[in-house]
Amino acid sequence: MSPISSPKSLRLLPIAAAARGLAASLVLIAAVDGLAADNSSVDDKGREKSLGAVVVTPSADASAEGLTKSFAGGQVARGGRVGLLGNQDIMDTPFSSAAYTSQLIQDQQAKSVADVLLNDPTVRSARGFGNFQELYMIRGFPVPSDDMTYNGLYGVLPRQYVTAELIERVEVLRGPNAFLNGGTGAVSGFGIGGTVNVLPKRAGNEPLNQITAGIDNGGHGLLATDISRRFGPDQSTGLRINAARRDGSGTVKNEDRELSLLSVGADFRGRGVRLSADAGYQSDRINAPRPSVTPSGGIPLAPEANNNFAQSWTFSAERSLFASARAELDITESTLVWAAVGLRNGDEQNSLATPTATADGATTAYRWDNLRKDKVRTAELGLRGNFITGTVNHTMSVSAAVHELESRTAYAVSTAYDANWSPLNAFQSNLYAPVAIARPALTSTLDTSPPVTELTRSTSFAFADTITSEDQRARLTVGARHQHIDSTSYGTNYTKARLTPMAGFSYKLQHQVSLYANYIEGLTKGETAPGTAINAGQSLSPYTSKQKEIGVKYDGGSIGAGIALFAIDKPFGMVNDSNTFVAGGEQRNQGIELSLFGEAARGVRLLAGLTVLDAKILESEDDLQNGKRAIGVPRHMLNFGVDADVLGVQGMAVNARAVYTGAQYADANNTLSIPSWTRIDVGARYVTEINKQLVTFRARADNLFDRNYWASTGGYPGAGYLVLGAPRTLTVSATVDF
Repeated sequence: MSPISSPKSLRLLPIAAAARGLAASLVLIAAVDGLAADNSSVDDKGREKSLGAVVVTPSADASAEGLTKSFAGGQVARGGRVGLLGNQDIMDTPFSSAAYTSQLIQDQQAKSVADVLLNDPTVRSARGFGNFQELYMIRGFPVPSDDMTYNGLYGVLPRQYVTAELIERVEVLRGPNAFLNGGTGAVSGFGIGGTVNVLPKRAGNEPLNQITAGIDNGGHGLLATDISRRFGPDQSTGLRINAARRDGSGTVKNEDRELSLLSVGADFRGRGVRLSADAGYQSDRINAPRPSVTPSGGIPLAPEANNNFAQSWTFSAERSLFASARAELDITESTLVWAAVGLRNGDEQNSLATPTATADGATTAYRWDNLRKDKVRTAELGLRGNFITGTVNHTMSVSAAVHELESRTAYAVSTAYDANWSPLNAFQSNLYAPVAIARPALTSTLDTSPPVTELTRSTSFAFADTITSEDQRARLTVGARHQHIDSTSYGTNYTKARLTPMAGFSYKLQHQVSLYANYIEGLTKGETAPGTAINAGQSLSPYTSKQKEIGVKYDGGSIGAGIALFAIDKPFGMVNDSNTFVAGGEQRNQGIELSLFGEAARGVRLLAGLTVLDAKILESEDDLQNGKRAIGVPRHMLNFGVDADVLGVQGMAVNARAVYTGAQYADANNTLSIPSWTRIDVGARYVTEINKQLVTFRARADNLFDRNYWASTGGYPGAGYLVLGAPRTLTVSATVDF
């Protein structure tokens, strides 16, 4: 039996899991209370209870600034991490960014990073190629979930899916960022559209004992525990423990998921030194997961949203053990040094059958099993200092980083292929009337101990200087990163080095208005030639993508807004007339982004925005794609969300969100497209006191009108696979603070 398989006989029923989890949570709370009792200055009653919002002030991370403060309304933060430049206020940084808070995550009952990013008008979620990995389209470019950073470190988080119970904040930095973050694209081949950074939870200044239980209308249940304490006479040491279990059927027919999480975060705040460490384990399995659909000759009408055309024997499973540590030391009052390390060991196993569908819904598919084992090791060392020359202030940052990925992959299929890599004995079914097929036999045995198939090492050195005028109104940041990449993939090796410069400028016209501009580059690993090309398996050299951006930001205290205009040019590979895969294309994504956030009136919170995007092929090897729109990139994306307290009912609030996504092309020649779609989500919460315990009840309906729609197409270069939108999902939960 595979070490990450999960037979039904060993699975916990949701009710049984909830009962056992509740008992374990109470024991854990008692144990942590006992540890903190002797040296805590907090009284026995714990934190003050209130019928308003539940606020837990996070401790400082391993940085002098700690978390940036929340903006008015509490749904977004005033800033976030900007790579080696550290935390910056949104009005000071010359980039477009957003940071979504734990308050928003809890109030919307988000399950994953994708649920959180649905609030962002510049981001839409898609899916990995042939699997169930979350993938985020930022500024029209794919950013897979394994390109996320965890407290600034790449590759540490579980590769395909990150559950929301792990997250304090989700930060989005839009645009290429090889200089700022070291260019994970050099490892993965993606990352041009931006970076998603997940911040881990930290112990707040007050004790926290919290248990959440919930269920949706499909029967998928949740039990989660969140416990934190600070220790010592000066509360210098913090500990936070999160555990979660999701289990049961969902709202898609015959699809069920089981997920387990355990994470521990610790931090220490001393005089001149700050330390933090995190460790986590996540196991995630989906049985009969509804697959993506590859269109052939036409786009079929979207099936019923709760329909499942997966075969019952398919599954996707992932297990990850991950950890990171970060330290920051003040050398002088104006100079500090930091160091960070991270690692992940991951195992994945899948048995899949991704269908190809004609316009009438008829499908063909074959069994495809794979196994993957990853080891990731990453580290960073940096120095930052301030000094003055004349009337200007300098903040200089120097950073060295290394990232190593070792991947072992094996696969086996149930079919043979013809000369064009088409399956010869695929089985038939239908999207609208699925046919159950007995599990086909594989043509070969899946190697459970595969050799190393990919080994990539990226090392880099970066330097930056931020020059600030005497009146603090003008800031100029210049810098560059030199990156060396050594990659071996399926026997093909290359060693390359690239220098990626950056320049950014911001100027405050007045306290509330800031203008900014930037030029920054992205570095991505070159694609691998497909099996049909003469040079099949050969990897192209790394690509450099270039962004130019200007924008305006507004901070009115209670309301914030931003406008950004950008253009990103990205090379790509394609097969030429001689059937050789070469770097022969260039894509340009240019657009305008508008964002609005904050508290429009007392108790009325807004989160909205609009993106207008033009993504076209400028050059192609055969000229046939010139002027065509890129696959999977809508022209328009619109978000409008409001969260409001209910007048006259203390502790009650309601919220609603509308999400619009324009039509998307599903093929390079722009002959196939999926229609635009609009989704409405609503929710409510009520905070009260029961037996002197604070209780928060939440209810939510996503896709309120149960619309059937193709949510996305593509996500992998040149592929236009379709992902069906989720059906109406009703979720209720209760959170108890002890």
